[in-house]
Amino acid sequence: MTIHHLNCFTCSARIPANWHTGMLCLLIETDQGLVLVDTGPGLEDYANPPGIVRIFKVATIVPMDPEEAAVNQIVQLGYQPEDVRHIVLTHMHFDHCGGLPDFPHASVHVHRREYEAFTGYIRRWTDFAYVRRHIAHRPKFVLYEEQGEKWFDFPAIRLPFEPEMWLIPLFGHSRGHCGVAVKTETGWLLHVGDAAPVGLEDDVPDWLVKFAMGPHVPRLEEFDRTHPEVQMVTSHMDLEFFEN
Repeated sequence: MTIHHLNCFTCSARIPANWHTGMLCLLIETDQGLVLVDTGPGLEDYANPPGIVRIFKVATIVPMDPEEAAVNQIVQLGYQPEDVRHIVLTHMHFDHCGGLPDFPHASVHVHRREYEAFTGYIRRWTDFAYVRRHIAHRPKFVLYEEQGEKWFDFPAIRLPFEPEMWLIPLFGHSRGHCGVAVKTETGWLLHVGDAAPVGLEDDVPDWLVKFAMGPHVPRLEEFDRTHPEVQMVTSHMDLEFFEN
């Protein structure tokens, strides 16, 4: 079983100037073909950036290199786009699901609350990061809700793949935001999406973290300290993470 860590959206902050990150997508070999966890922006986003991307470029420095599109990286790894049979989304903001149209035959797995937030009315500021054209091709959605299961002490939803994978509800950054846990040969990989800052750093003011990412950071930091068998990653990791 192989997990590829792809940087699908390089982004540098203007302040602080030394904050350079990439957008982490996971490409996982499973018993049902390739599973992609989040997509980054898609080819159409590079060719015709939506309004939210143009606004994003004002606050940050993004090269918008189409070579970073997940579909191009997957081809470079020797696969074909149709080999991606399933896509699991932490949430549906533009930088997490923009590549859906590049994989039109893939089933899309996401929490029902997130899908309803994406397709419903704007109710909070983070909803402006939804771009409706990203599902204009009408992909097949597989929607999930909690059924009382647990992964460690977290409410969790088992995904239908091997290796063992779980959807971990971490609502806050968006209305249906989730993490994704994957069983590895040495333990677990927990991708917490945008529920925590880059690398779970603690040098960001608490009020800003809670405002932007939701209420889960203290619990995730404690879990990270007490469970060394779990490698925890966030959506936006330092570029050194990908280089290493």
